[in-house]
Amino acid sequence: MLTVFGIKNCDKVKKMINELKESDIAFELYDFKKNAPTESHINRWSKFLGELPVNKRGTTYRKLKEDFESLSDKEKLSFVCEHSSMIKRPIVEFKKQVILIGHDSTSIERIKQKI
Repeated sequence: MLTVFGIKNCDKVKKMINELKESDIAFELYDFKKNAPTESHINRWSKFLGELPVNKRGTTYRKLKEDFESLSDKEKLSFVCEHSSMIKRPIVEFKKQVILIGHDSTSIERIKQKI
């Protein structure tokens, strides 16, 4: 089963959920507002992206940029866990393997190819 990580009220997460439902693809939502991501999650997503999964265009990052940028790499990892609103969304995993981060017009087709 797919796991969609994100925030339930995020527009991109809502779009992803709607497309998955329309395509009859089973999934579970891991809502950052109910359960903070773990360092293990962040590390897995970072490996996929090649960097921390931080949305540098988002409001949360812009508010916390100075604090975030002054931290060591280890501290940044904990900071992102604590401030999960700065994480790029949605993140889609299949069997604990990241298959997609973000959403665009081709997202659902890319997911179908991976599952």
